[in-house]
Amino acid sequence: MRVANQAGRLQVVADGVAVDVETASGGRFSAEPQQIFDRWDEFTAWSRTADLADGVPVDESKLGAPVPRPGQIFAVGVNYADHVEESGLTLPDAPFVFTKFPASIAGPYDTIEHPGGSVDFEVELVAVIGKEARNVPASQGWDHVAGLTLGQDLSERDLQLSGPPPQQFNLGKSFAGFAPIGPLLVTPDEFGDPDDIEISTVLSGELMQKSRTRHLIFPIPVLVSYLSSILPLCPGDLIFTGTPSGIGFTRDPKRLIGVDDELVSRAEGIGEMRHRFAATDRPHPLTTLSRSTHNV
Repeated sequence: MRVANQAGRLQVVADGVAVDVETASGGRFSAEPQQIFDRWDEFTAWSRTADLADGVPVDESKLGAPVPRPGQIFAVGVNYADHVEESGLTLPDAPFVFTKFPASIAGPYDTIEHPGGSVDFEVELVAVIGKEARNVPASQGWDHVAGLTLGQDLSERDLQLSGPPPQQFNLGKSFAGFAPIGPLLVTPDEFGDPDDIEISTVLSGELMQKSRTRHLIFPIPVLVSYLSSILPLCPGDLIFTGTPSGIGFTRDPKRLIGVDDELVSRAEGIGEMRHRFAATDRPHPLTTLSRSTHNV
């Protein structure tokens, strides 16, 4: 099943046609996309026998984030060996986890405000939780995943790497619009192998990243198991699973995102996101802070 948020309404997509779920279900399910994750098993059971013949063409200009208001966003760093190498780090013994705050969520074709500084790209496969997970063994990890979508872990490196360890990973990756996801949520059964999906980044026509998720150090079932051993994963939560090599910040010379760039992200079996960036007149947060007078 392929699920979209079109014009703020939950839709099931087949052959380029989007069927409104509230209408097709006779009101059984809400049109509000976020609410469906609390009833995911019931929803998927309904979809297998539902009449999904009547719909409208998918309109990219109306597509929003398929998970517009996740309760929790987990992000995993250095989860591809080649990215570990380009970052000058050693292979992790356990997943390195940070967060992107939910207010950073954006849609697959939004224009994103460029805050200044060193804005970088990180294409990622994103797992969406469909059933509460607590102390789940890795062998059952996929049972708790509603589906997969595409994401960009956009990162402003100056803020991210400022201050003493552990620095400002969460804030530097959580500017407004810095967690775009989409264009669709696709259930695992739609893939030949959900553990082996190609992802890529193209920046203004230049291929920057390309890899397959079979190269994840900690694959999705292991991430679900590890995270759920610490706290509950709830329906609608997101796991950004990590980015492969090719990021702009570690290149020589650096290749970062400017306001004139177009960022194209792709995931096999899910689709493509395209983002443009808009300048802002507001100063960078670190500049504002350095000019202020404060007492400790």
